[in-house]
Amino acid sequence: MAGRPDVDLEAKIAADERTRKEKLKNFAQEKTPKKLKNPTNLQVRFRTGFIYIAVSVICVLASEWTTLALLVATAGISAGEFYYMLRSDAKLPNEMLGIIAAMLYPVSVFFLGLNGALYVSLALLLALIVWYVFWMRARVPDVGVSFFGAAYTGLLLSGIVVVRSALPEPWGGVLVLGIFLSVWANDSFAYLVGSKFGKHKLAPRTSPKKSWEGFLAGLVASMLFWWGMSFIPGVTMSVFQALAFGLISGLMGVLGDLAESRIKRNSGFKDSGTIMPGHGGLLDRCDSLFLVAVTSAILLVGFNCIPFPIPFL
Repeated sequence: MAGRPDVDLEAKIAADERTRKEKLKNFAQEKTPKKLKNPTNLQVRFRTGFIYIAVSVICVLASEWTTLALLVATAGISAGEFYYMLRSDAKLPNEMLGIIAAMLYPVSVFFLGLNGALYVSLALLLALIVWYVFWMRARVPDVGVSFFGAAYTGLLLSGIVVVRSALPEPWGGVLVLGIFLSVWANDSFAYLVGSKFGKHKLAPRTSPKKSWEGFLAGLVASMLFWWGMSFIPGVTMSVFQALAFGLISGLMGVLGDLAESRIKRNSGFKDSGTIMPGHGGLLDRCDSLFLVAVTSAILLVGFNCIPFPIPFL
């Protein structure tokens, strides 16, 4: 029995498309240098990290709008990964409400100041109560997890909005970049020193690979970057304050890292996602930043190191 002409034509087009893709793949494979064809985990980690850092630096320095876009995307993706892990821990969070609220937190603070964060929190709580009342499968812990996920990934990250808008261009962006660099330096030095010299476990039950040696190296790196931030025009911060703030910021970064490690361990996950090969998920890469973001804003504004942004009066 002869096949239908339209079906035969579709099959031929699909076969041609597969052949074309295979040829392109072989061509790319032939042109790829041998040392890049089978990259090590360290090489993959470096390339992914480089792309993430490059995008972050460009967005932070370009303008307040691009910084906001970076924060909104980071909050949304991180919230999605958070809720995905918690579902495996027998939780039933409302991902839609949580992700929307996480993305709205930086936007609301950008336009409405601290009042904006309050409005989003109240709206989220009200929406979750309605969801809890009318969806019989929802439990009180599910409401708590939904609210916590949005606040953890969105509200805490909104501290960057406060810092970014406190100083005129380009120094607001430079100051935020300094905060980012302090977090990255903390993570990097802790990893490098800990992997080479680490012998004493910091928190073996929560994060077995972390050591006290790496922990101290990371704190020193954070303090040095905060000392450098004291020279940014518009920042009024003594050497003692800079070192103290760097120490506090470093401690908050480690706490944020350990908190996310605890979440992963309880949920049975090694990584929060796969969006960043070599690193795992975006939440894995930004876990230290959340607490550092809000802590930095509180320290800098609370001790009059930077002006309190006009929208927050």
